[in-house]
Amino acid sequence: MKIKLYILVLLFFSLFLSSKIFCQKYTKIHLIHADELTYNKKLGENIRRLIGDVIFKHDSTFLYCDSAYLDDETNNVKAFSNVHIKVSDTLNLYGDILNYNGNTQIAEIHNNVKLIDKHTTLITDNLIYNRKTKIATYYKRGNIIDKKNQLTSIKGYYHTDKKEFFFSDSVVVISPENIINSDTLMYNTISKITYFYGHSTMKSKENFISFEQGWYNTMSDISQLKKNIYIINLVNKSQTLSCDSIYYEPQNGIEKAFKNVTLTDTIQNIILKGNLLYYYKNLGYSIITDSALAIIIKNNDSLFLHADTLKSTFDSTQTAKKFYAYYKIKFYRKDIQGMCDSLVYKIQDSTISLYNKPVLWSDKNQLSADSIKIKVNNKEIKTMSLFNSSFIISQDSTKTYNQIKGKNMIGYFYDNKLKKIKVKGNAQTLYFVRENNGELIGINKTISSNMIILFLDNKIASTKYLDHPDATLHPKKELSAKDILLKGFKWVKEKRPEKTSDTFIW
Repeated sequence: MKIKLYILVLLFFSLFLSSKIFCQKYTKIHLIHADELTYNKKLGENIRRLIGDVIFKHDSTFLYCDSAYLDDETNNVKAFSNVHIKVSDTLNLYGDILNYNGNTQIAEIHNNVKLIDKHTTLITDNLIYNRKTKIATYYKRGNIIDKKNQLTSIKGYYHTDKKEFFFSDSVVVISPENIINSDTLMYNTISKITYFYGHSTMKSKENFISFEQGWYNTMSDISQLKKNIYIINLVNKSQTLSCDSIYYEPQNGIEKAFKNVTLTDTIQNIILKGNLLYYYKNLGYSIITDSALAIIIKNNDSLFLHADTLKSTFDSTQTAKKFYAYYKIKFYRKDIQGMCDSLVYKIQDSTISLYNKPVLWSDKNQLSADSIKIKVNNKEIKTMSLFNSSFIISQDSTKTYNQIKGKNMIGYFYDNKLKKIKVKGNAQTLYFVRENNGELIGINKTISSNMIILFLDNKIASTKYLDHPDATLHPKKELSAKDILLKGFKWVKEKRPEKTSDTFIW
């Protein structure tokens, strides 16, 4: 039994080895033509020297050169001068020196190397081409040229069957629209699409973009870029954009940015944030939504404004003209806070309009109306106009409410503090008159067509009534809880944002 088992093991290994030998059977390199054939034993027992119009064939591949050494035993060719390898009707390789091994099917080409595949040309000094894998590799800088683009890199390889170039180390892509620098990228010569796999930059006439992943179609000039996006506007260098990913159609003037979007304008001193940005250059507007936030910078007292949607319009130089905010708007700054349903900021004349029953808070004052227009100069409020159902409520230290009501009002500010108010039409006031120690003297209720109210330290200092006022000072006990509130009174302190994060709470 031991002898039989030993014979079976020997038989198994003999079959295995014979199958391996069979699998490794190689085809010979055949000499098709040469003007001269010489033999010199010093060169080697099996080496023949061939001179003049030399042609070899190996499988379906033809090798051309001026002179060569053929080693029949090792199935190897060394070729010199005007070397040409015709792999197929579309794929050809050229160079000055060739070392080709028929067994491994690997060709090493040196000096003035060209790989031409249809409309794409690779130029380098040293190239290795593997006929089995159909991959060409270079390690000492290559230059790829097609009808529209030029690419260079230190290292690279080309899948001749897939028509894909892979580049690494100091990669540069030059197209009519952009100059691209990258650590690593892949370029498909058929689709003309470039794929990025490392830190990259793209520079056009309008933008400089830094990113780490994505693709760029060199034919359509469309790109989808990802990871650590940072864009500098080269037309208006004050504008920058950062985000997680971006879809870009420069010819159509379309950009779509996604997640952690931040748009900064250092001239306007404004930062816009959100998770979704639509930018339409040709139409002249952009939209930010999904946790949209606008930050208007002023030293250490910036204004933070949140809304469902932020929109800005701009001119042909991409200079902002108007800024819009829609739905569930809240904003916060140390000296002023507010809420409304929609807002328009005209940059040219520095006016801010708030619509749909806006409410503003300044110190202890609450201002409300059907709509409000604010005039700003050097990012400080100068005037504030309240239209229809205008109401100002001021809470004093004893938690009672001084009130001003009228059809329309104009408030005048100095150093962002309310100094004077003109009330026009159906003016009414309700004011708690107190001693210096805070003891209540009475409640003054006044009705007049128009009035002027002066403020000191955000408190009413004096009131001037116009057009036959009707004023009465009532003792506290004379008025009910209902009577000490003017019609339309609505105190909404619970909705007042106390810090920047409160702007997201509706």
